[in-house]
Amino acid sequence: MIKVEDIAFGRLQSPDLDEAEEFLTNFGMIRAERTKDRLYMRGTDPTPFIHVTHLGEAKFIGLAFRAESEEDLEKVSKVDGASAVEDLDEPGGGKRVRLTEPNGYQIEVVYGQAATDEIEVPRFGINTAAARESRLGELTRIERGPSHVKRLGHAVIMTPDVMGGTKWFRETLGLVPSDEVYVGEKDNIIATFNRIDGGERYVDHHTFLCIKGEKPGLNHMAFEVHDIDDVFMGNAHLKKMEKYDHMWGLGRHVLGSQVYDYWQDPWGRVHEHWTDSDRLNNKNEPNLVAAEDGLDSQWGEPVPERFINHATP
Repeated sequence: MIKVEDIAFGRLQSPDLDEAEEFLTNFGMIRAERTKDRLYMRGTDPTPFIHVTHLGEAKFIGLAFRAESEEDLEKVSKVDGASAVEDLDEPGGGKRVRLTEPNGYQIEVVYGQAATDEIEVPRFGINTAAARESRLGELTRIERGPSHVKRLGHAVIMTPDVMGGTKWFRETLGLVPSDEVYVGEKDNIIATFNRIDGGERYVDHHTFLCIKGEKPGLNHMAFEVHDIDDVFMGNAHLKKMEKYDHMWGLGRHVLGSQVYDYWQDPWGRVHEHWTDSDRLNNKNEPNLVAAEDGLDSQWGEPVPERFINHATP
């Protein structure tokens, strides 16, 4: 078993790259590269891209995770059904191994992508009741526009077999549990929140979720933005466009504690803005949480039924 370093990017397929780029730009990403049949979008982090759109009938292709070493690519290439180590002919180069997770979606493990320049996002201090001198003598004026997407933080796959899917991701990629959510009896697990195993290093509360659903598919991909203002300004910008479906938000989750906002692209794939995740390490034991508590919001709208059951194949 290897231990992946983080989630890297998601792959979708869409029938119109112009329309895809327009949505993703309004969502807060930046074009990294575009060919006649592929669109690569990046965030402000120095990774070469975080979102790939292939031209074709709308569908979810899969997810990619970063390996810690090229040796780990060799190890994971020995998993049943895995490809050999391949060159990654995409922005940033590098190498990859392709696998297929239990629902049939492609999982890539990548290593060696060349970093690009980080994009600076100017920010100001926040005066709180406990820290009233974080910003002195300055007026706060935020330029209206899209959020500033930083990176892909986590993704969620719906599956009829939650524990089978969870087992595969934990055993193959070295993910560890943060929380498991149940309904009724405690052994009736309907969702698992999994993070990377950083040992003593603190990492995001979750990097990958499996949620029980009647049919498999992508529930959403979640992109970190720079702060709470970014979540709210992105919400205002997308609402002003009057052309995209707002799925859920604004609010703050219970599990992970992120401030969130969810939007659908033109083909129904859900993209989340979030900031302020809980950060855990190997001293944090996993929790078993009732659904009515764990899937609630600390503040904001209750989770809509159409989100809980959302799966785009």
